[in-house]
Amino acid sequence: MNTEIVIFAVLFLLVSGMGFVAARWRRADDLASLHEWGLGGRSFGSWITWFLVGGDLYTAYTFVAVPALLFSAGATGFFAVPYTVVVYPLVFLVMIRLWSVSHVHGLVTPADFVRARFGSPTLALLVAITGIVATMPYIALQLVGIEAVLKTMGVKGDLPLIIAFAILAAYTYQSGLRAPALIAFVKDILIYVVILVAVIYIPSRLGGWEAIFGKAQAKFDATPAPGDGTLLNANNQLQYVTLALGSALALFLYPHSVTGVLASKSRDVIKRNMSALPAYSLLLGLIALLGYMAIAAGVKPIGTDVNTVVPQLFDTMFPDWFAGVAFAAVGIGALVPAAIMSIAAANLFTRNIYREYIRPDATDAQEASVSKITSLVVKVGAVLFILLIDPQFSIDLQLIGGVIILQTLPSVALGLFGRWFHRAGLIAGWIAGMGSGLLMLYNIANPANKHAHFGGSAFPLEKLGLDTKMTIYAGFLALAVNLVVAVLGTFLARAFKVAEGQDATRPEDYVADRGDPRVHDLEVAGSS
Repeated sequence: MNTEIVIFAVLFLLVSGMGFVAARWRRADDLASLHEWGLGGRSFGSWITWFLVGGDLYTAYTFVAVPALLFSAGATGFFAVPYTVVVYPLVFLVMIRLWSVSHVHGLVTPADFVRARFGSPTLALLVAITGIVATMPYIALQLVGIEAVLKTMGVKGDLPLIIAFAILAAYTYQSGLRAPALIAFVKDILIYVVILVAVIYIPSRLGGWEAIFGKAQAKFDATPAPGDGTLLNANNQLQYVTLALGSALALFLYPHSVTGVLASKSRDVIKRNMSALPAYSLLLGLIALLGYMAIAAGVKPIGTDVNTVVPQLFDTMFPDWFAGVAFAAVGIGALVPAAIMSIAAANLFTRNIYREYIRPDATDAQEASVSKITSLVVKVGAVLFILLIDPQFSIDLQLIGGVIILQTLPSVALGLFGRWFHRAGLIAGWIAGMGSGLLMLYNIANPANKHAHFGGSAFPLEKLGLDTKMTIYAGFLALAVNLVVAVLGTFLARAFKVAEGQDATRPEDYVADRGDPRVHDLEVAGSS
């Protein structure tokens, strides 16, 4: 057995053991509630939250697919850097309000908030389904990272992949959110060490950054394609801007992002984290450059799987022992977000489908039990997804996930600042935005991987009758449609005096902080 596999296996098993031990870490008297199992008792301080949210947002997909995009298409892949710069000021304004109202009303999911704010179980159901659907491909994508590493190490067959996620499922079931919170410390430290070594050591072996960028540009010049190159051009600038902005608006709408924030113990913790998390944006810029390093190093993907370029780069440039550490960093980087995502999706099902429509009188213990089982089902679904479907297609679906989750922005993000929209208008807007978004995505082809439909998220404006080769992020257009229809629907609903639905929140709920005595269970009315 080679050195890489031994080191990878030892580190992987070490953090898995930490996942099981996490059930005893900061242990509550009783884990049998979503507040404890699914939100870690809402007790995480600044350091834990920083590692947890960072580990949640910067996934194996980030370490594998972002540099792979630069390897394939060039500068377009850098969209991930400005969007993570833009997102934190926006989140600073929004998430502290969501934390406060959730603290007062005992809310666990974004759909819980929508249910309370607009008095509409139907709208809450749509938000819950949207969150689950958008999260599933994201969980599957964590498998892409592990699979790429296993391929590079020469591990064949699907059994190791299944074993890895079986271990993940077991410790998540036992420890809940405490498991990824504890593992995130190791994961983030490993990632920082590997990337900092990579951006210093690899360029020194490749002749410096001038040589790296020169070889990257030579590659794109030799195989010209619209938009490819180390600089943006007229065809892809609009796509770049709208994709960066749309991705920034979508990032903290994902249920797993909300879960990490709601686990914080106070508003001040969130404020400090939104100020400190941009440190990950610097790391992301360095990670992206691995794509150009792979070009300069002459790395070739394994078969047609471009996701293997970064593991291949590590395998080529690093000594075996450090390549094993780097592979473990990517593999462990998949465990933390996959655990949080499965917990978040399970909480959505439990609170907004099971409790709302199947068993309204469910106890806290029953909710926790259902959520644990659902988290297992979600992981099994992700494993089947990656085993039965082309992994490249799952990456296309990740881009689609942003288009999908953006349709919850009017009800969740805007709902935190006011209740101008009518619940009927929001439902109509969701239908219009989701329908137009999926229609646009259906009409996006990707000849490179022979997908006639759902081939990405760059919608050609020429399909709208415009004489241009420019593309735009489909989610941006779909959100615009959503908002227009929501506004018109609100005017119509009020003109016809359609019932508004009861708002269970009060203005002071949105500024409540730790220790507020007004915590109570969610009890709202509404029938829309």
